[in-house]
Parts: sequence; C-alpha cells; structure tokens
Amino acid sequence: ANPSSALGPGFANSVKPDILMPAAREHLRVIGSGSGVIVSPTSPARGAGLKVAAPPRSGIEGAEAFTNGTSAATALASRTAHRIHDALEAAYGQEFLQLSGTHRAVLIKALLVHPARWPQEAATLVKRLLGPLGRGQAPRQKDNIRRFFGYGLYDADDAVACAADRATFWCVGDLGRERVVDVVVPIPSAISGQARPHSISATLAWFTPVLPGRKSYRSVRMKILEPGELDVLAVTGHGGQPDMNQTNRGTVYTRQWSGDRAAVVTEGMTVTLKIQRDPDPAAPVDEAVPFGLAVSLEMPGELRLYDQVRTRLQPRPPQRAMP
Repeated sequence: ANPSSALGPGFANSVKPDILMPAAREHLRVIGSGSGVIVSPTSPARGAGLKVAAPPRSGIEGAEAFTNGTSAATALASRTAHRIHDALEAAYGQEFLQLSGTHRAVLIKALLVHPARWPQEAATLVKRLLGPLGRGQAPRQKDNIRRFFGYGLYDADDAVACAADRATFWCVGDLGRERVVDVVVPIPSAISGQARPHSISATLAWFTPVLPGRKSYRSVRMKILEPGELDVLAVTGHGGQPDMNQTNRGTVYTRQWSGDRAAVVTEGMTVTLKIQRDPDPAAPVDEAVPFGLAVSLEMPGELRLYDQVRTRLQPRPPQRAMP
C-alpha cells in the first residue's frame, strides 16, 4: 500500500483493497514541518518503480519509463486475469469456452482473489502497532490489517501454476433469490492420518445487479456456509484472513480453514460446500445471479494429492451449479 493511496475499508465497510499487486515503492520527501510533518511523493525512478512503455520522445521509438501506484497494479491484475483465462482454456478447451462470457468473467474474478494471503510478518507488525491488544480484540485487529492488505498479497505465477500437492476445483452457476446450492468436493485419502499442515480454501464471487440511488446499491449478497466436515478434516478457520462479518459486504466471499492435526478421511469422502444467497437487503431481485466458485485443497509435500483428486474426477462431464 503506497502512502498516497487511501486505506480501506471500502463503501459500506466492504473489503478494500481486494488484493495487493506489485506497484513498486513510493519515496516521500519532507516539504514542511511544524505541528506535524508534511510529505509529498517523489516521481518514480529506476530505484523505486515499475518499468513500463512510454510515449515516443525526441524521435525515440519504444521508449520506456518508470511508474508506481494503483494504476500500475491494476494493469498487472488485468494481465493476470488474461493469464488465468488462457490457463483455463488450455486445460479445459471447449468445456471452458462454451461457458457464457459472464460465467467466465465471474470465475476469473473468483480465481483472482483465491490465492491472496496476508503477509504474516507485515500483518503482525500492523497488529503490534495499531492493536488493539487484549482478549476479544481479534475482529478489530483483523479490521486494521485488512485496511492495508485487503484479502492479501498476490502471486500471479502461483495463480496459474500446477502443483502435485495442491488441487483446485471450480464451478459456475446462477442462483435465484433466497436459494442454496450444494457443491460437492472430493477429499483425497492421501491427507488422511498425517499430522501435517493442510488446508481447504474457498472463494465465491458474483455479479450483483445495482440499484442506483440507494445506499445498499449492491442488491445481492451471497456467502459460503461453514462446512460440517471441518472437525473430521482437523481444520479450523485460519487466523490470517478477514473476519466473517468483514468479508460478506462486497461481491467476493472467501474463507480458509487450516490445521496440522491428522485428518480422518474415508474412501470416497466428500465435503459439501453450501452457497447461499441471502435475502436481498433492498428491493427483491427476482433474476438469477451468476457466480463463480474456486476451491483448493493443499498439503505441502504430499505429492499424491493432485493425482488422487484427478482420478476421482475422471471422466469429467460438464457440470454447472444451478439454483
């Protein structure tokens, strides 16, 4: 987060920024002092900036310059969205391309946020400096951390990479008013009986109709209900993420559950994620709303995980979650 950008949260206390992409460093210079110190950002340069294409000057074609800030980060996020689309097209071909443009877009929106994680050292620093400290202060501590990091830092390469110890599922669909849809996720037996760090994470994104002129202009809210199998999987809500009451105010809802105790996984076991459309906060919206869901299972170092999941999903008929 550069000093000249506003801190979150966003409108109606939603999580903003959504994710943090690389935007270079921003150097400041002191331009006044007295009762306080007044600073101003300097121009980006080679030592602290992102190299970008620049307009031709003095007859030089292919000129380059340095920039920083949210505009540069947005360009990198857009490029990452294209890379995710290309990766899905390469992996699924027509199965992915036959989806509507709206469903592809909302899925990419979910996959953009899905790998984001709070940087542990920086989050600890914010917690130590801003607090508040003491019992029962975790929601306020998380609120301060999300003001800086949103859902977390983003690794564009990790978003499109394959790994033997991680499996990522996705689905798209449309959800009617006050409806619930079940998404069944296979759990590989490879993670059973091992007292090692492992996690399951899920990110839901949707496109809400907009009601101009209303404070609650986002007319549709959705969320992921807590799975009932968390105890069997030996995972609980991860501490390094926004509070559940902080992540349900925009159009992205993401949760991560993790643990290091041994899970008990039986043959053919599945976990059911329930996607719920809450009652509309303003005037009822009868139309079905498109959503995309990304789910990841991970146990670092367990190289059988991906292959076991892939085997259980074969053959892979096209599936779409419907209301």
